[in-house]
Amino acid sequence: MPALLHKTAHRTPKRTLSTLILGLVAIFGATLGTTALAAPEPSPVAITWEFTFDRGPLRLAWVETDQGTKPFFFLTYRVTNYSGTDLLFAPDVSLMTDNITVLKAGRDVPTAVTHEIMRRLDNPLVESQIDIVSTVLEGPEHARDGVLIWPANQLNVDEVKLFFAGLSGEFESYVVGRETDNPTRYTLRKTLMLRYATPGDFEGQGARPFELIEKRWVMR
Repeated sequence: MPALLHKTAHRTPKRTLSTLILGLVAIFGATLGTTALAAPEPSPVAITWEFTFDRGPLRLAWVETDQGTKPFFFLTYRVTNYSGTDLLFAPDVSLMTDNITVLKAGRDVPTAVTHEIMRRLDNPLVESQIDIVSTVLEGPEHARDGVLIWPANQLNVDEVKLFFAGLSGEFESYVVGRETDNPTRYTLRKTLMLRYATPGDFEGQGARPFELIEKRWVMR
């Protein structure tokens, strides 16, 4: 009987160890599978050139147009180049509402509306969405101020997101449908996302800025 007990005492740790190893393999394999399918994330620290971005408030302006008084979102900002070399600044900024409507900055914005909003800003250093596309010299003394404008076609949304591309040189290729015969490859750029809460019906918003509730880098 003592011998039998002695053998059993040696077998039990082996079975426990095998079970533990198989469990770890399963967890590790599942982790690898999840990682492989996950979309790319931007690097936590800059790995290439990157402008320093200082945002102004997101506001609403009512401007007289050929079709009557219309509302427009506008955002002021400043970019500074600390990279050590001159860089081309060509911003690509989209606004997305919670109903998935996506608007490119400047699209369907009359020139007269841009001029009127810039007049109201009363800042001679602010450049329009077109004029600011150029080389930004290195150093804080060469910082550039700009304004972005979108038509506010809907005044009853709960959230607005801005996706600001052109601030970083980081990019990554991403393939969708690897397991199919026709995979699709995308080039994703490091993009700054700004998310704002809106009151649901902001027709009476006036000049009050919208509340920023999230700011982070994404690959888009």
